[in-house]
Order: sequence, then structure tokens, then C-alpha cells
Amino acid sequence: MVSGCRGGRGPEGWVSPPGFPVCRSRPVAAAPGVGRRPLPLRLPSESLVVCDVAEDLVEKLRKFRFRKETNNAAIIMKIDKDKRLVVLDEELEGISPDELKDELPERQPRFIVYSYKYQHDDGRVSYPLCFIFSSPVGCKPEQQMMYAGSKNKLVQTAELTKVFEIRNTEDLTEEWLREKLGFFH
Repeated sequence: MVSGCRGGRGPEGWVSPPGFPVCRSRPVAAAPGVGRRPLPLRLPSESLVVCDVAEDLVEKLRKFRFRKETNNAAIIMKIDKDKRLVVLDEELEGISPDELKDELPERQPRFIVYSYKYQHDDGRVSYPLCFIFSSPVGCKPEQQMMYAGSKNKLVQTAELTKVFEIRNTEDLTEEWLREKLGFFH
């Protein structure tokens, strides 16, 4: 401890935190790391979970993952702000990426799980499951924070690896999606 100083109440009535002694005239910090445990380093988007995923949606996503149909299909999800839950907004069958963008609100974020019929250059066909986070410019900051903080939990719950983000709904086109999926094949 610093000479002439002790832990406790300072001259203005404030209480010093553990590891920070108080001098009668001014607070004096203890040596770095003394009496304090370092906080674990976490990136905000990795550790922040704002909303849980509704149980019925978890089951719907599981069934969607193992669907047998070969057409394009989408599950659009939103956040119920009052319940703090990610819930189903809409289910769409036989929808192209260009049609899908017309279903998305222009000023509100949405989560989309999209099953896409992908025709490879060599003739093979696959059906990748894509997670698309639509967070348009102009959304309320509070909404953006809630959605961004809930995204990783939803991606883990749905067990998806092809995760994309759009900031303008007009960007969601077949060409954009094919370009993004090209990195995985």
C-alpha cells in the first residue's frame, strides 16, 4: 500500500474498490494487477446473448434442416421484443432469392434460413442451408443491437456454417448468393 493511504472511504464519501487504496487527498491506484483478477477477453458479438430461440422454432429449424423437398425454401425469423425470443415470422416454399428480398422489410432486421438449389459448374446439384442476417441501414440502433446480439445463438442452435449478412435488401440476388456459396465449393 502507498504510504499515508488506506483502503476505505475517501474524502468525498466514495468507497474505494478492493485493490485501490484511498489517500486522504486523492485516490491512488494500486500497482497493475495487484489484488485484481484479469477479466477474460470476450468479443461482444461472441458473448452477448440478448434473446433466446423459441422452442417451437428450434423444432421447426431441425425439421427444415432434414427436409426432403428439392425446391428453394425459407424460414424468416424476427425478434419478439417483449418476450425477448427469436420467433417464426414466415415460412416460404418455392421462392427464389429475388422473390425472397421482396418479402423482407426494408427498415427492420430479420434472420433467414434459406435452402437453396445450387447448380455447380460441373453439373452437380447441392442444397446448401444458408443463414442470412438482414440488417438494413436505417434500422433503429436498439433493434440492430438485439438482432446482432442474438445472431450467434441462433446460428449455433440451427447448426449452420454458411452465414452471410446483408445491409441492403436489394443486395439479396441469385448472383450474390451464388458468389457467396462459391467460397464453400
